[in-house]
Amino acid sequence: MNSPVLAVFASDKGPGDAERASIMTQAGMYFARHGASIICVAENGVIPVPLLTAARAAGGVVQIIADESIVLPSALADVAIEVVADHSERMQRVAALADAFVALPGSLASASAMFGAWSAGKALGKAAPVVMLNRHRAFEVMRGYAGDVLSHGLPGYERSVQFADTIEDLWSRVSRLIGER
Repeated sequence: MNSPVLAVFASDKGPGDAERASIMTQAGMYFARHGASIICVAENGVIPVPLLTAARAAGGVVQIIADESIVLPSALADVAIEVVADHSERMQRVAALADAFVALPGSLASASAMFGAWSAGKALGKAAPVVMLNRHRAFEVMRGYAGDVLSHGLPGYERSVQFADTIEDLWSRVSRLIGER
């Protein structure tokens, strides 16, 4: 697999900030060490700083698709940023660039953005897989939805939406799904 582009959706805002920041750091380092490029959405002043700084520290390539509210901290001053004012267009841009969508435990806003980008990709005719890190059952409701609803309405849903328990498992699933396409 040659340098996949992963759209990673994460937030460190809200309860459990320290643990989510740790998960983002682990994921950023792991993905970068395995040759993945990371693209993130930054909106409403929220930037997944731990993910991006860890990926860069591990030699990875990162890019931000942002709204006009984003001001990068000095640690990310030289990161590629593309400002797209319209939310729908931001999601389309991320979908066009991504080989896969990755959701880390975070806020409802990051999960909504991930599904917005996935839906935008479907509208563009792109079938990029989604893999969610289900740490502490963060995506258990979505796992139930996938089993109860997607299984009946989306043929081959198990190749489109998967859940992982660890960062290593997440990478294994993402790389396999991208390789199968």
